[in-house]
Amino acid sequence: MRSRSKTLSARAARPARRDGAATLRDPRWPRVVARDKAVDGQFWYSVATSGVYCRPSCPSRAANPKNVAFHASVGAAQAAGFRACRRCNPDGLSVDAENAALITKACRLIEEADEAPALAVMADAVDLSPYYFHRLFKKTTGLTPRAYAAAHRAARVREGLGSAASVTEAIYAAGFSSSSRFYEGATGMLGMTPTRYRARGAEERLTFAVGECSLGAILVASSAKGVAAISLGDDPDALVRELQDQFANAELVGGDANYERLVARVIGFVESPRRALELPLDVRGTAFQQRVWQALRDVPAGTTESYTSLAARIGSPKSVRAVASALAANKLAVAIPCHRVVRHDGSLSGYRWGVDRKRRLLARERC
Repeated sequence: MRSRSKTLSARAARPARRDGAATLRDPRWPRVVARDKAVDGQFWYSVATSGVYCRPSCPSRAANPKNVAFHASVGAAQAAGFRACRRCNPDGLSVDAENAALITKACRLIEEADEAPALAVMADAVDLSPYYFHRLFKKTTGLTPRAYAAAHRAARVREGLGSAASVTEAIYAAGFSSSSRFYEGATGMLGMTPTRYRARGAEERLTFAVGECSLGAILVASSAKGVAAISLGDDPDALVRELQDQFANAELVGGDANYERLVARVIGFVESPRRALELPLDVRGTAFQQRVWQALRDVPAGTTESYTSLAARIGSPKSVRAVASALAANKLAVAIPCHRVVRHDGSLSGYRWGVDRKRRLLARERC
């Protein structure tokens, strides 16, 4: 137990109470009121009545400004006679940083396991209850543990299909215990059959043609199912090379006069994007990408939607970055109108075929 003399000396070391008005004028005070995590580590504050010092984001009830003093370091707060707050742990990692470290550990556990660990096993590994762990994992990553494991395994499959001697070898290398379990979800995982994914267009015939429109060069390519690619650019040769890279093993055939009429219909749609493009499409992508692209096709011409609202509309409000990646992977310019997605403040962000083209397309649709 501390002696009375030590307690008195500690109190004496603390600075006198400040004028509340001075605290209110201090630019650090609004950061404390807002519990701003962005300034954690830049300064600390102490409360004379409780005798503790805290980080700016401390969730404790707001203190009276006249009892507050600011400190440049933990050492300065301790030298003034204050002890660390138990709620915000100002001497160590913040709660968010500790949680992020736990979820990172869980992610590594998933990635290193041959089979996705059970929820209870992962929760126990980070010393959390299964319920709280599941909620925290989804809040941190935007995915449930099960979905994260599935996405990681899908990435391993895609990598393996490009290098393994056979589809079967890639399946087992990715950690699947049987081929039947893999094939149950293969199309949703890859956006197509494994054999077709591995072949990258082998034994497939694509007809294509390059034309000119007001946005520059345009390339249209079609499979037996429908239009598989619509690309815009400045260099026609570059568009053809891009098509060759995307379908490296496919047979590419130049379009004839009939096909050029189809290209003319696509060009007409680019020039007047409010009209409907009544052509069959061969949409290729993962299950998530196709969800995003289908939602895009429901955005009316002449309107825009933010990345955040689009993510919320497909039921994945935490997957804003994944939504942006799906937009970047779109191969069907204008037909899948990713140009209608803008930042939350309405400003234009990146566009696969150039921000200037995006601006011009939106201007046309508003006319």
